[in-house]
Amino acid sequence: MYVNKKKSTSRELIYGINAVQTAIETNPEKIVCAWIVKGREDDKRLLEVKRMLDSLGIKVQIAMRHTLDEKTDNGVHQGVVIECMSTPPLDEHFLEQYLDEHDKQNMVYLVLDGVTDPRNLGAAMRSAWAFDVTCVIVPKDKSASLTPVARKTADGAAEHLHFIAVTNLARALDLLKDHEVEVVGLAGEAESQINEYAFRNGAVALVMGSEESGLRHLTKEKCDALLRIPMTEGVESLNVSVATGIALYELKRQKMLK
Repeated sequence: MYVNKKKSTSRELIYGINAVQTAIETNPEKIVCAWIVKGREDDKRLLEVKRMLDSLGIKVQIAMRHTLDEKTDNGVHQGVVIECMSTPPLDEHFLEQYLDEHDKQNMVYLVLDGVTDPRNLGAAMRSAWAFDVTCVIVPKDKSASLTPVARKTADGAAEHLHFIAVTNLARALDLLKDHEVEVVGLAGEAESQINEYAFRNGAVALVMGSEESGLRHLTKEKCDALLRIPMTEGVESLNVSVATGIALYELKRQKMLK
């Protein structure tokens, strides 16, 4: 999913077939208008998108490709663009309420500490969606937000996850622990391997660090355990989104065995 806020602070442009379909299915009331590229009106996937929009009573305009290229800053729009009312990111107040409402439940949270590449954010969110994560938590500063690139890479996951940007990440980790959420960080220098670690029953927060420097010192101190992914000798590190997918898979595997 792509979002472009240049035109208006209260509107978002969403584009890409999967992203648009997800937006139609999850938040149809926010859609204001739509465009489909001229010359592809017979494309089966675009016809299905048009049918969905028509069923909502939203007029679909036919536009030249260069018009959609301009609207999306040359993004990969796949011939369809919709404009929606924007949704601001959630904050720590939402997180506290969410934890109160799901106290002692077997939830999975993904915490990204300083992941600044929007593609990595989007890819991590897609893995999060695949492996039962409910909330993705990031710091407001020095972190990627739900930019056009992040939403496109997430490919619809952003519509299914609670994206929470907090002012103080350490305080958010304390809040998770206060609600008996096990906070586990991934660090390349950790002695324990994730496949040898026994996660506790109950809620878990998986904490991943930045692409360059990993977890910050204070973030490490807040973790109940630090783990690493076993790798072939000589390989220094994995891309953070790849590491996130592996770690979430291992967490899900263990939970399925209990």
